[in-house]
Amino acid sequence: MIDARKATVGESYVLYDAALGEPAANRWFDEAHWQREGQLLREKTGRGTVLVLDRGGEKWVLRHYHRGGLVSRFIHDHYIWAGLERSRSFREWRLLAALHDAGLPAPRPVAARVRRNALLYQADIITAYLPDTRPLSVYLDEGRPLAERWREIGRMLRAFHDRGVDHPDLTAHNILLDSDGGTFLVDFDNARLRPPGPWRKAGLERLERSLRKVALETGTSFDDEGWERLVAGYDEPAAAARRYGETRSVSGS
Repeated sequence: MIDARKATVGESYVLYDAALGEPAANRWFDEAHWQREGQLLREKTGRGTVLVLDRGGEKWVLRHYHRGGLVSRFIHDHYIWAGLERSRSFREWRLLAALHDAGLPAPRPVAARVRRNALLYQADIITAYLPDTRPLSVYLDEGRPLAERWREIGRMLRAFHDRGVDHPDLTAHNILLDSDGGTFLVDFDNARLRPPGPWRKAGLERLERSLRKVALETGTSFDDEGWERLVAGYDEPAAAARRYGETRSVSGS
């Protein structure tokens, strides 16, 4: 079980895993600090910048929260303050901790930070790096055959849904695969726990649209047979439970 602790670090509020030690000042969230120490490994692009860090052999991912959509043209990375536990980073950190404790394949949370400025705040989150993984979209772009891995993706998604996890951005970019057959789900910003409902079907439909968009953008073909295998895997709740643990439930968020 992750031992969640809160601390005030300078003018920031930090939520962290006590097993990893208490954050020293704000250095954990400072890109310049990691650059000076030669521990900034690489950057990934997405909504803003994601940094991969090397902390004594253990790799972390640092992500700063940025606005999306039309509002991002006017407000880059500030959010309206509605309380610490309702901040983007604290909510995602607590959900990730619950997913980790339930044995689901999601990144382990390290620390979350909130910097408040009157009625606004900025946020960051650090999670453990998932080694030897690449997005499903990259596999598709390279034309790599996935065969039965489609079925495992479906089982993985069913395991999350059966625990009530509604992931609002279920796309080919947020499903990661490793070379040993592992399948993971990432980027739980704005995800939440919900009772069963039509959001499950909506999530799968969103993923199908994402896969078709990747095919269009990369000049590849949508894999109809692969999609059928994914749906078949999703329709195997008993297999998903055996693979990802049927007795451990998700709580909190």
